Amino acid sequence: MKAAAGFTETKTARTALALLIGIGAGGFAYLIGMPLPWMLGPMIGNTIAAILHAPIAPPARLRPVVIPIIGVMLGSGVTPEIVEALGDWAISFLVLPPFLVVAAGASFLFYRRIGKYDPVTAYFSAMPGGLNEMLILGAEQGGDEKRIALAHASRILLVIGFVALFFGLVLGVTSGGQGGQRWTGLWELGLAEYAVLAACAVAGVYLGRALRLPAAAVLGPMLLSGVAHFFHVVDVPPPTVMVIAAQVVMGTVIGCRFIGASAREVGQDLFLGIFSTIGMLITGLGFAAVVAALTDTDLSQAFLAYSPGGLTEMSLLAFAMGGDIAYVSLTHIVRIVLVIFAAPLVFRWFGRR
Repeated sequence: MKAAAGFTETKTARTALALLIGIGAGGFAYLIGMPLPWMLGPMIGNTIAAILHAPIAPPARLRPVVIPIIGVMLGSGVTPEIVEALGDWAISFLVLPPFLVVAAGASFLFYRRIGKYDPVTAYFSAMPGGLNEMLILGAEQGGDEKRIALAHASRILLVIGFVALFFGLVLGVTSGGQGGQRWTGLWELGLAEYAVLAACAVAGVYLGRALRLPAAAVLGPMLLSGVAHFFHVVDVPPPTVMVIAAQVVMGTVIGCRFIGASAREVGQDLFLGIFSTIGMLITGLGFAAVVAALTDTDLSQAFLAYSPGGLTEMSLLAFAMGGDIAYVSLTHIVRIVLVIFAAPLVFRWFGRR
């Protein structure tokens, strides 16, 4: 019992240290005007701490709590004008499959030829789908779990960093993390509004699981929140301080994914990830330009939608940049669903040949 208590206390202290690093790094990123500071800052800070073997641990128990908050926040951006844009969105979805084929194919060849990964590890490292899903599928087929995890963790980190810095340095978007969104104080919501948002968060998780949605904990609350805001049941997002806390936790979790990896392993995977990610982003920019030419979609929004980061992270980035959250989120949902369903089928065909 004493050993268990000591382990718990140690893990709690390591988690607290990771969160403190996240808060400090987030505050610094905010002060220097970095886009999406409260997620990008903790992500970079804890990645460095993990590489230096600092005694940190991911706030795993907080993640299921904060993800529904992010879902509710993302759903608050749903407006009646979305219906008018569905035609343009359909074209974006039709362009997605060829984009995935080109981006994943080039990334696979890179990991196979340059990184010298075995075919299974290279294949599931290259798939721009969810980290957890690709890790599970890759492990089932005998791939190197650690390399697949590091490949996807580095891709998410690099995509968020590259895209955020591109918007901040090239486009001049230094929003302090809130884009076109105003600060919403804790006192601005009444009890009824808190009750509706809380119901969207809790019931949304169960709805997402019942519908077997990818990233159910964020999509379920996002759907219910979107419906509630669309029909003006509630017209305010969650308080900004809660959204910031959720971003700190998410950034800390991403940074802590590098715990246990040596500096050499992280360096190698980041090196490979940089070139793989740049290739995917250039490909995404090219296909985004096609979408922008065929529709009324702004190139910056299409680029966010085609950037191969995580659903939650890229949706938060769209929020920070004052973008069309619903469009970006839905495009990433379609991408993840396509990859999850197609990746095993293509792999079986690939294996037979």
